[in-house]
Amino acid sequence: MAGIAIDKLVKRYGATQVVHGIDLDIQDGEFVVFVGPSGCGKSTTLRMIAGLEEINDGTISIGGRVVNRLEPKERNIAMVFQNYAIYPHMSVAENIAFGLYTSQLDKAAKRKRVEEVAEVLGLTKLLERRPSALSGGQRQRVAIGRAMVRDPAVFLFDEPLSNLDAQLRAQMRLEIKRLHQRLRTTIVFVTHDQVEAMTLADRIVVMRDGHILQVGAPMELYEKPADVFTARFIGSPTMNIVPAKATAEAGRSTLQIGEVPLAWSAALPADVLVGVRPQELRVLEQGESADLILSGTVAVVEPLGPETFVHVEAEGSLLLASAPAKSPPAVGSAVRLGAPASGLRLFDAKSERAL
Repeated sequence: MAGIAIDKLVKRYGATQVVHGIDLDIQDGEFVVFVGPSGCGKSTTLRMIAGLEEINDGTISIGGRVVNRLEPKERNIAMVFQNYAIYPHMSVAENIAFGLYTSQLDKAAKRKRVEEVAEVLGLTKLLERRPSALSGGQRQRVAIGRAMVRDPAVFLFDEPLSNLDAQLRAQMRLEIKRLHQRLRTTIVFVTHDQVEAMTLADRIVVMRDGHILQVGAPMELYEKPADVFTARFIGSPTMNIVPAKATAEAGRSTLQIGEVPLAWSAALPADVLVGVRPQELRVLEQGESADLILSGTVAVVEPLGPETFVHVEAEGSLLLASAPAKSPPAVGSAVRLGAPASGLRLFDAKSERAL
């Protein structure tokens, strides 16, 4: 078993605390992605799991064994870094084999293991090349191969795709996902890219300012965000947030937003934030109706092939909505935007927590 248990984990740099007593259980074979903005503590947490950062308080257990005071080499983990960290003077085969440097295998067994890993990663024909002759994606696969060759209990990935262009990132996401499906090894992956988080993770851990805000499956976080930050961070394009007033009576409420007051089947605080994703908020045809209707002026049109998004000045904000791909409204034109009540997410304006 190679589950990871994090209990009341704390990290300080001098008087500054950057991780605030977080708790998390990662199951054996699970793919967990830590996501959040720069400085939120996700990489620091990963490095504490790896043994590269000292733990100030709390515990980390891997496979049921507390590893706080164990050296990285004693934890049976392998880490893949953002900058590949492969040796330019070594061939691909030598770089992968370096992961076996301290093993007791003989030369033939090491070579066999390198060839097995190279076949899984599609590197067989590149084993004699130097890194300078490889693409960015191939170099990252070599770095993954050097981690794989040790057959670790846990893989740790620290923003491994951030140095790649968009096409290579998409390709490597697919390869890492397929690798996990094949190996079923526990993976902890850190990124600031929510698209990577959504496409790779079994569960996503959203972090902010050293705290865990929400943990859940990708679609759970997308459909039921616990707070405004998670709502805006998960999902692309980001969720629109519009302030509104509510009046409550007999366990029901009326939202004052847009052209028509909107009935809500629960008591709400007076000040709320209404969240609606651009995919749910769309430009209405003439005479068309919806539960939520907002009026505004088109500021920017973004054609993206199969879909078009328009930025609309409405309700004192710049809102993003979807429009017909082949006949979007013109910049400067007046439009009506509509969304179904089922597509709205409500948050308390003071706490920014979901209602």
